[in-house]
Amino acid sequence: MRLRKLLSKDAQWMFEWMHDDDTVRYFKENFSDQSISDCLAFIDASSDETQNVHMAIVNDSDEYMGTVSLKHIHDHTAEFAIVLRKCARGKGYASFGMREILKYGFTEKGIDSVYWCVDPMNLRAVRFYEKHNAVRCDAPEYASGYTEEEKETYIWYRMVR
Repeated sequence: MRLRKLLSKDAQWMFEWMHDDDTVRYFKENFSDQSISDCLAFIDASSDETQNVHMAIVNDSDEYMGTVSLKHIHDHTAEFAIVLRKCARGKGYASFGMREILKYGFTEKGIDSVYWCVDPMNLRAVRFYEKHNAVRCDAPEYASGYTEEEKETYIWYRMVR
């Protein structure tokens, strides 16, 4: 298992999770409207790491298992995100991806604090983050793209360097 840059060959697998209702059920964004072309455009844009870092989590055969991200990098903070294909669940990919992207952000990008949120109905994610010692917090003022209602409704987490 390792992290690497996203490649065009990953698009078909990204498209798979985007159209899996069980995977995207609790996501804020509606991924069901995304196409393979949208996946390829996202992969192409991921080469610019100025404000966002998107990496593929891959198995030992270099097959895409999911994406892990640090988004909205600004003033030594970033928003964390992770998504896995259904076939990758329960095999350690999420733990690995989270640990490695945080290490990269803290050491290579100079990030001091990472935040993210989870729909409280997404019990699998809540259990995962609590198991990995994420600290519950209030929504940060600078959280990008969230309404006040979302800031109050979601469970917010953070980790610091």
